[in-house]
Amino acid sequence: MRSKVTKAIFPVAGLGTRFLPATKSVPKEIMTLVDRPLVQYAIDEAREAGIKEFIFVTSRGKGALEDYFDSAPQLEQELRKKGKDELLEILKNTNMDSGEVAYMRQHKPLGLGHAVWCARRLIANEPFAVILPDDVIAAEQSCLAQMVEAYEETQNNMVAAMEVSDDQASSYGVLDIKEDMGRIVSTKGMVEKPQKGTAPSNLAVIGRYILTPQILRNLNKKKSGAGGEIQLTDAIDEARESGEEVYGFRFEGQRFDCGSKAGFLQASVAFALDRDDLRDDLWAYLNDVVHARKAAQ
Repeated sequence: MRSKVTKAIFPVAGLGTRFLPATKSVPKEIMTLVDRPLVQYAIDEAREAGIKEFIFVTSRGKGALEDYFDSAPQLEQELRKKGKDELLEILKNTNMDSGEVAYMRQHKPLGLGHAVWCARRLIANEPFAVILPDDVIAAEQSCLAQMVEAYEETQNNMVAAMEVSDDQASSYGVLDIKEDMGRIVSTKGMVEKPQKGTAPSNLAVIGRYILTPQILRNLNKKKSGAGGEIQLTDAIDEARESGEEVYGFRFEGQRFDCGSKAGFLQASVAFALDRDDLRDDLWAYLNDVVHARKAAQ
């Protein structure tokens, strides 16, 4: 019997120090690209993929993130009174039904593997997805939905992968490919942040995973890896060594690294230009900026 992926873990316990001072009081995950928080893009992607249960691994100071998914009766009442049905519909999509969402605390920053391990009791013996909201992916079909379709065929561990240049490879975990089958590649290992010129391929792992329950059993051993943290990649490698397959998946779409300021700004511009109500004004402004700079030179 093939297992369905219906649960997703969202590790959101990070402090967001690269965005200080904004993240002193605002969780990074609810900073907005245009008018939607980063986490909303992740939730929408998961819903399109058929996810029914959403598990957030949080930390102290993330109360605003939890409140974001709650209903806002007073605000809804005011919008209804003023006949703003379109805004009401937008709000409706941000609400999470009771029992649909759960929050787990990661008390110490012990790595991505540890964050995933914190949600183990809510996963049980079934496959699950992991979504890192920092990675925002613009695609006609959501990245996770593409992966779920591929997982239904492989029924094994899968990581999203994209091609990067040699100069970029040292910033990622890079797949060591056993067999390239097009969209899907089987792997024989992963090299974390290889030195320039030593990467085993140009396929880098980004923040989307579909994992088997064995990964949680491996994480339960709490083995420390790089940086003294419990690494998710170590648990995945251990599963491979014990006989499970690990596949890389070349997704269709454009990924933005919204964990960096440059990536966040690029995503903001890209998503704004994709909006009919913003495109013309933003294009006009950008053209003015370019012409002004050329004139100054």
